[in-house]
This record gives sequence, structure tokens and C-alpha cells, in this order.
Amino acid sequence: MALKKWLILLIVYSIPAMVASGQGRKINFLEYSLPNGLKVILHRDISVPVVAVTVLYHVGSKNEVPGRRGFAHFFEHLMFEGSVNIARGQFMKYVTDAGGTLNANTSQDRTFYYEVLPSNQLALGLWLESERMMHARIDSAGVNTQRKVVKEEKRMRFDNQPYGSVFAQVLKRAFHHTPYGYPPIGTMADINKATLGEFISFYKTYYVPNNAVLSIAGDINLDSTKKMISSWFGPIQAGKIPIIRPVVKPEPLTDAEKKAVIRDNIRLPAVIEAYRMPREGSTDYYAARILSVILSGGPSSRLNRELVDSTQQAAYVGTDPYFNENAGLLINIALANLGVSPDTLQKMMDGQVDSLKSSLVSKMEYTKVMNQIETAFVTGNSTMLGIAESLANYLVYFGNANLINTELERYHQVTREKIRAVARKYLNADNRVVLYYVPENGLSH
Repeated sequence: MALKKWLILLIVYSIPAMVASGQGRKINFLEYSLPNGLKVILHRDISVPVVAVTVLYHVGSKNEVPGRRGFAHFFEHLMFEGSVNIARGQFMKYVTDAGGTLNANTSQDRTFYYEVLPSNQLALGLWLESERMMHARIDSAGVNTQRKVVKEEKRMRFDNQPYGSVFAQVLKRAFHHTPYGYPPIGTMADINKATLGEFISFYKTYYVPNNAVLSIAGDINLDSTKKMISSWFGPIQAGKIPIIRPVVKPEPLTDAEKKAVIRDNIRLPAVIEAYRMPREGSTDYYAARILSVILSGGPSSRLNRELVDSTQQAAYVGTDPYFNENAGLLINIALANLGVSPDTLQKMMDGQVDSLKSSLVSKMEYTKVMNQIETAFVTGNSTMLGIAESLANYLVYFGNANLINTELERYHQVTREKIRAVARKYLNADNRVVLYYVPENGLSH
């Protein structure tokens, strides 16, 4: 996950309750599986002549082995090299020539590919993704090309980016000795050492129909779409290599608090507090997500109101609810204004966290935050791509794609008492990592 994603963070703005007063329109979908194990989800919406073709592979950086970190992210790039029937460099051209867009992303748990196309180009999207799944081009030329691409991405987005190492520094302390202990970007040393045979083996293990969800949303005919899917994806053989799904069980934090000072090429000091949280979909998950919005979900949130607006001690504050399949983090970050020390900033951050543990959230604040969550939820499912991705995520992580229609009910079941109890359970010094980012030639600690 790039710094940009979580430095901007979860900023959702409150709008009138009448706009965000419920789950939104029901999203109907058809779900089934092919004999080779490929899960398929289809959503028909004829409101606009657009279709999103997406494939989620249940493989991320946590599936990698020590010494070969970065494979899943590397494949995010490598899978655009073409196939037996698609010449090198032509994959993207097919889509752009058809008036569409495409991209991919990798997390610690999954890799997600998509094309958004005019609906009359559905067959193109299906063919491209079937080619990617059946016989992607995994050869020395492609590997060497993508090594250079990934190296440049790492240099631009992490190595030479102010605060660019924050995520990696947090992970290695919060999840040390686990597959969640490093970011998906991995290391170039590992990628450079890997052999072509190792890349081919990774592909044959994880990029198989029985480890994927094909999710399509848009202006489609269900019957003809099913026939095309059967034609393009039915002949693909199921993977024969057993897929091992690591269960990440973080070790107890051995110190009262994991704390470190990181010197970086920055002008403003930053304080990062990362609390270990429950896994996605667990009993405490929804209360933990609500806590993140209370702390910094927009300009009226507690951290923003106190640190930025009232005292002007911080130039920026934010919270990242970073929840994964096996574990989670709640990452608070504050950038200090000139002349403000990290110690001062941390005390103010802790004051806001402690208030959540000592007192119930007011009814007014609770209502405001629930409106924000509903708005973000409905907005996230307002596009064909958003719907297709949500359906795939719910099926893979929760085993229930229909949560796209019912998940808000789970948020509404979280009481103010539950929010306080979860704050008391997780937002503690012995359950967190604290980083002070300071200018290279500036503050000492």
C-alpha cells in the first residue's frame, strides 16, 4: 500500500442525513461456480452502457516465502506482459483502443485486476482476463522489464518520498516475525535473486481459476454473459498445486510500548501511533472501524478539531483503518506545525484516544459518524467498478457476497457502549507502535 493511500487516509465528509439514510438501492447479483473452481458474480445494471470486468486472485504478500518478498506485487505488473495470444505491450492497447481503462492493485491478502469498458466490449474484457489466467507470458524478457519498472516505483513512491517508509516501519514492529510484517512492495534484492522457474511456479500455484473470483457489473445480458464466460474460462484447468493460506497470529508486543525515532528527509515532524486491531469481519471489527471515523473522519472529527482547528498544533491529522484477513491496525498520524515537538503532539493525540475510553460517545456524534459511514458505503458502490470489487471482496473475505446489501446493519448494531469497550480493549500503550519522524538534522529524542 502506497503512502499516498494512507497519508490522505479515510476522509469522509458529512452530508445531510436524508442523502445517507440507509443502505441504498439493493444490488441484485447472480453467483455461481464453474467446474474448474472459478467463482463468478454477475450484476446487471443497464443505466449506463458500461461494464466492469474484474478478477480477484486470493494471493497477496502474505503468501510469499522468506527471501522472496514482493512476488505478489511483482506479478501485478508481470501479468500485463501479454500471453501466448497477446503480443508483448499490447494488453493495455487493446483496452485503450476500445475506449476503456484498466489497472490492478496488490495488498497483503489479494491481487485485483480490472477493465472498465463500453458494454459492447464485454467479450474483449473476458478474453483478456482469460488469457491472463490461462497462459500469461512469464519469460526472462518480461521479468527483466518489470524488475526495472518495480525498482522505479519503489524509488519514487517509497525510497525518495517523504514519510515513505512509515508503513514498512510500522509493519515490522507491529507484526514482526509474521507474513504481515512487511509491505507488498517487498524488496528488490529478493526479486533480483528469484529465478524464472520460481516465477513460473508462483503463477501456476496462485493464478488459477480455483483461487479466483470473476466479478462483472454493468450493462450486460446475463444469459449471453454466462455463455461467454463458459467459453473463455471453462477450458482453463484448475490448479493442481495445494494452496496454503497462512494464518497470521501476531506475537504479543513484548515491551510496554514499541517506540522508535526515524530520521527522514522531511521538514515537519510526524507522530504515528499504530494500534493492533482485530481482523476484518471479526466481532470487534465494526466498532473499530467506527472508532477510526470518530478520530479523524473528516474536518469535524476529534483529532482534526482539537489538533488542527482548536490548538493549531498539527498541520494535518488522519487515521487509517488498515484491516486485513487475519489482523488489523488503526494508524493515527499527525504532522506537527513548526515549533511543535513530537512529545507535545503525542500527548494531545493520546488525550483524544483516552477520552474514547473514559466516556461514551454522545448521541449527536454517534449519529453524525453513522451518517458518514453510510455515505461512504453508498458512494463506494456508486460505480460499476465499485460494485464488482465489493462483491468479490465480500465473497473472499466474508464468504458472503450479499453483505453488499446488508453490511450496514452490522454497523448499526454497534452501540455506544460497544465503541467504548473496544477502545478500552485495543487503544492501549502496550498494544501499539509509536514512531516519531523527525528531520534528519533536526530534533533529537
